[in-house]
Amino acid sequence: MTLLDLTPRVVENDRLTTLPVAIIGAGPIGLAAAAHLLERGIGFVIFEAGDQAAASVRAWGHTRLFSPWKHLVDPASRRLLEAHGWELPDPERAPTGTELVEKYLAPLAGLEPIASRLRTGIEVLGVTREGMDRTRSRARFATPFALRIRTASGEIEDVSARAVIDASGTYLSPNSLSSGGLQLLGMTEIADRVTAALPDVLGRDRALFAGEHTTVVGAGHSAANTLLGLVELARDEPGTTVTWLIRNAQAVRVSSSTDDELAERARLGSRVDQAVADGCIAVLDGFEIIRGRRAGDAVQLVGHRHGEVVTHTTDIVVNATGFRPDLDMLREIRLELDEIVEAPKRLAPLIDPNVHSCGSVEPHGFRELAHPEKGFFVVGMKSYGRAPTFLLATGYEQVRSVTAWLAGDTEAAANVELVLPATGVCSTDASGGGGCCS
Repeated sequence: MTLLDLTPRVVENDRLTTLPVAIIGAGPIGLAAAAHLLERGIGFVIFEAGDQAAASVRAWGHTRLFSPWKHLVDPASRRLLEAHGWELPDPERAPTGTELVEKYLAPLAGLEPIASRLRTGIEVLGVTREGMDRTRSRARFATPFALRIRTASGEIEDVSARAVIDASGTYLSPNSLSSGGLQLLGMTEIADRVTAALPDVLGRDRALFAGEHTTVVGAGHSAANTLLGLVELARDEPGTTVTWLIRNAQAVRVSSSTDDELAERARLGSRVDQAVADGCIAVLDGFEIIRGRRAGDAVQLVGHRHGEVVTHTTDIVVNATGFRPDLDMLREIRLELDEIVEAPKRLAPLIDPNVHSCGSVEPHGFRELAHPEKGFFVVGMKSYGRAPTFLLATGYEQVRSVTAWLAGDTEAAANVELVLPATGVCSTDASGGGGCCS
């Protein structure tokens, strides 16, 4: 038992007990938090920026996950669904994002106890305490949270909550193309020729890439899957060419290790290596981008490479440089973040991407996720800050622990357990989709 275990959950008064827990985001982790709160008999409301649940997952629905179904379904959500006749799909099969939505997330969000508390088209602009900025301390933890929201019609209002679980993710907050981290110089000139990570190269976005020279920027699995999609497209669409631009000497995160318990992820690295060896992908390594500019219909990326300033010309740029948390909305919340990866201070050493893969991250719960702002938690992908090692199974255990703590069950909250495959559970392109961590 630690001092943190003994810290009061949320100092309650009569008004606080009547308020719901606010969940930001109706993706896999936000919906799992709702299921756990339901089991605990705690009221909640979910605010989702998209026009339907799991909007971000739908955006990369063509992507096939590395994880099989047995690692993708939250236990409390499964119990709730099975009580309504739902059956788990083939446990050993890895679904696409679209299948994850259609066979799991949409049915979960559609259950009346959750659907009645789900508000879509709601953007959370900020979180604070009612009548208090972050500098005020007197009676702070007995004061409700206030979430400033913007509705789909543009109206802005404040809503109150007894606690807040931020599961908003990072998909809408990509890292910059600039190696310095700031917005790329000249980005406004080339923005219409830059796409987000995980475009549907072989489907929805095919016309954008067919017959064009595409440069994929990034050294992870999302980049690798987009590259393979472009290689396949080039077989059918004359004039389609592919360049892989990376900052370092090699893409160390795209592993083809035979030690990976998830063979498809290892196979992904092997397929990329083979495509490079076959001349299907041109590699531009050691390139640190400093600015972008327009050259007619083409895009020029200017950067440092091997001590010289060089220019790379392309038609389309895919930004697969990873993601970062949106912290602007939390300016008035007292956070304790690691200065490097922007994750909760206690969690950061457990997820350092320089040390850990997805599967070597230790189980963690409310202790590691706690901030000085009592009753406020960041969970899911956003809790990992800029580290790319998050996986759904880890997020499910996070919200199980957090909701147990909110319910006053400190024993259950502290008993954090999680068994992962060797080297982790991310995603693959086993049949022509894309890929990202799950």
